[in-house]
Amino acid sequence: MQINKIVTLSELRNKILPENLKAGDSFVLCHGHYNLIHPGHMRFIEHAKSLGDKLVVAVYGDSYFSESEQKRMYPQFVRAQGVSALQLVDYALILDSLTLQEALGAIKPAVFVMGKEYEQELDGEMEETIRLAESSGTKVVYHSGEIHYASTELFHSSQQELERNRLNQFFQSCEKQQVNIADLSHHLRKFPNCRLLVVGDTIVDQYAACEPLGMSAEAPVVVVRELETQEYVGGAGIVAAHVRALGAECSYLSVVGQDQPADFVRNEMDKQQISAYLIEDSSRPTTFKIRYMVDNQKLFRVSRLQDHSPARKLETQLIERLEELVPQVDGVLVSDFVYGVMTSRLLERLVELAKKHSVKLFGDLQCSSQIGNILRFKGFDLICPTEREARIALGNNENSLEWVAQTLRTKTNSGNLLIKMGSDGFISYADENGNDFLRRQYFPALAANPLDVTGAGDSLLAAMSVSVCAGASLMEASAIGTCMASIAVQTVGNIPVSYEKLQALLRSIS
Repeated sequence: MQINKIVTLSELRNKILPENLKAGDSFVLCHGHYNLIHPGHMRFIEHAKSLGDKLVVAVYGDSYFSESEQKRMYPQFVRAQGVSALQLVDYALILDSLTLQEALGAIKPAVFVMGKEYEQELDGEMEETIRLAESSGTKVVYHSGEIHYASTELFHSSQQELERNRLNQFFQSCEKQQVNIADLSHHLRKFPNCRLLVVGDTIVDQYAACEPLGMSAEAPVVVVRELETQEYVGGAGIVAAHVRALGAECSYLSVVGQDQPADFVRNEMDKQQISAYLIEDSSRPTTFKIRYMVDNQKLFRVSRLQDHSPARKLETQLIERLEELVPQVDGVLVSDFVYGVMTSRLLERLVELAKKHSVKLFGDLQCSSQIGNILRFKGFDLICPTEREARIALGNNENSLEWVAQTLRTKTNSGNLLIKMGSDGFISYADENGNDFLRRQYFPALAANPLDVTGAGDSLLAAMSVSVCAGASLMEASAIGTCMASIAVQTVGNIPVSYEKLQALLRSIS
């Protein structure tokens, strides 16, 4: 960390600026509180840096925040240290007794970069700040950085280096949130006392191991020979399996067809001692997905499914079963693949029942298209969309992640929020006062080169839900979920992660 990168306005104005301007360097200025630096901030800072030669980041001082806000903020110098540690940042400037307008007037940067959300929502003070900037010849740019959904770290570092760096980031995240990794086993010991219900779409996943034979002479396609196949319960069913493998009692409610895959699901649920309540729908097959693999690499996937909603009579059966099961559990996990099971009527009744019986609600939307909408999950204790799913729901691909999180929370009235960012990890937002997210923390993905990411989100949802039901805070649950997902992605196929494996990993890193 370069402490000398934290400078005063006097140092900037009297020495740094003249020297760099003489060399022909252009300056870029951006600002923020930077209480938590996450990949969204990195995208923004990377874009700001690309617009000039030297980047100055203005960090709001403690005096900018009310007493209640300061309780959730790190001290100004600590936040400035975090910013100055970034390689892309040339100088960090603390706005303590200094205003943003004064900084702009003194620096006169070539470019002033603001989050995209400011373009639509400006208060009077910020409007005046922008007017002053533009009147002095500064170009004002609204941008939150290019949106990425996959990490590029692997191009620049070895797997060993990446995993070591990510583990260090994980330790730092836990330390910031006062999560003692050695104490997490205390929550794990309570898992057998937890009772959960999983509701959602049933999927049977088949993996077909193949041998490559070469290219077809008829068309430019790869020819393979199928060697063997293996079936697994997927969809919401694998979430239930993860819950049960962690030692918690688990019930499962879903819709299946009248076919062999449905029988397979029943048998697997019985083996895993999951109480399965499967409503048969003769108008649809049980959703069946085939993944063709060569040397643990996926070639392509074929899906057999019907995604219409169940008939009114079947929907009523689902609701009646909910009314029976919800009072018996501590938490309900909704795993919605948008294949029709989670109707609006079903969701509304579920929320009513959960509120009536003080049952926690956890929701995960898993869709690869724009059909699904996380905004349907209203009044949940925790929702877990990907960044892409959140942006699709809000119709916004430009504003900052902080704006996305706050807007999503407001529209869904969710208690807590988790935004998944694929191989970059996730950000947890904890709502502790009913008005705003008081605590937020980035947790990195620990596995730098996963074998199969299919089960990452499922295992994360299961681990965090069981942990919260066992009494863990959201940040403690996030730490447990991070470890759970890192185990899940190191196996081909969505295989339930056992309590013993999770416990062993926690012991090894504590």
